[in-house]
Amino acid sequence: QVQLVESGGGLVQAGGSLRLSCAASGRTFSRKVMGWFRQAPGKEREFVAAISGSSISTEYSDSVKGRFTVSRDNAKNTVYLQMNSLKPEDTAVYYCNTVASTWDPRPDDYWGQGTQVTVSS
Repeated sequence: QVQLVESGGGLVQAGGSLRLSCAASGRTFSRKVMGWFRQAPGKEREFVAAISGSSISTEYSDSVKGRFTVSRDNAKNTVYLQMNSLKPEDTAVYYCNTVASTWDPRPDDYWGQGTQVTVSS
């Protein structure tokens, strides 16, 4: 069964950067479209970014476009989220998951534990 382990979160000042990693199990990782999501306390989980298996296609929510970059290393079964120019409103628990497509990033039912990102002002 697929396992998703997010890491790299932490506390950073506004304007700073963090790089999140998501390690996934499975022999078909390179064929999976991967997405990043985040959830703040009391709020719905929201889409952040997605990347196709070949890295040809990427997609970002309007709130992070131009600041975040999603990438992947299929040899390591890992997807990354480089977060620059962080804002306090980026504070959330960040999750990765497989998604249907970059243009329709509906996530799978199985979530990892996420990694906490806190941006201070």
